[in-house]
Amino acid sequence: MRVDASMMPPATETNTVMMLTGSGAAAIAVIRLSGPLCGDFLRRHFARPTPAGRCVHGELRSGASVIDDVVVVFDGDGFGAEINLHGSPWIVSRAVELAKEFGFAIVEQTDEPNLLGALGDTLLAREVAAWVPAARSELAVRMLGAQLNAWKQLQENTPAPARMKELAGDAALRRMLHPPRVAIVGRPNAGKSTLANRLFQQERSITAEVAGTTRDWVGEYTIIDGLPIMLLDTPGIRAAADPIESAAIEGARSEIADADLVLLLIDATAPTEGVAIDSPRMIRVFNKCDLPNRVEGSAQVLRISAKTGQGLDELRDAIAGWFGCADIDVSQPRWWTERQRELLERGMLP
Repeated sequence: MRVDASMMPPATETNTVMMLTGSGAAAIAVIRLSGPLCGDFLRRHFARPTPAGRCVHGELRSGASVIDDVVVVFDGDGFGAEINLHGSPWIVSRAVELAKEFGFAIVEQTDEPNLLGALGDTLLAREVAAWVPAARSELAVRMLGAQLNAWKQLQENTPAPARMKELAGDAALRRMLHPPRVAIVGRPNAGKSTLANRLFQQERSITAEVAGTTRDWVGEYTIIDGLPIMLLDTPGIRAAADPIESAAIEGARSEIADADLVLLLIDATAPTEGVAIDSPRMIRVFNKCDLPNRVEGSAQVLRISAKTGQGLDELRDAIAGWFGCADIDVSQPRWWTERQRELLERGMLP
């Protein structure tokens, strides 16, 4: 049942609904209501009274229809509430739409989250709360959650200018919340899709001993040593007569140009047949090292077998290390917004 708009006050910036958890299917999702309409909304659509500061279990309803079995926490000031729902995209979208119909303005998730509606006594605390939905891994959540205490401790010790410069140069948490794009490239049958499936930890790319099996780039998020990345499996780079394959290869070159890191995969059984790619953002990886190969010994050479998993731990360490996210100490203070970085570069604490 839709709410009669004539009965509701107009949506304003003081009445907002926003997602506090990431988009997509999940076990639990949390939406945040902010503004003076909160109490009226809960009285109309939630089945039970909601005393401030208590977790209350009940049904979220739209008229006679039950949307979901939820847990609601109503703020002590009466101007905010968090609704914990099952993470079905349909349930979440229906709950958000219900709030919109009641008069709440939707605050969309973006690359730079809006602080409107975020909880916290300080700007830094509100930045922590606003960025929680962008944390795609457990490590990212732990790093973000540690920041208030980390910056408080640093402030008490009055850091030296050299320490401030070091902090400004540490972009590890920023990387955690803005997953970098990593492209796997190489000649046909170098093992790109097999490696991608290993890093995805499931079958996302079709593999076969036939050149041109991958006809388009396949992109998906995965976690490498706690670092979320967008991993791109690209078609084999070669001269192709097939117009569809040729178009896919040209598209792959565009993805390579935009990548933050390129993994150049080389068949170790035929290492002279490389790919003419010159990028300062590239790691050379020799694959099929479980077979007789012709790779000269060197501590600088990454040797793997995408088929058996040999060397994959070293490759994961190299990827995380490239972005400064290897061996992370979560208790260290780090910046994750441009406001914070600019303050540090001026010798000031966030």
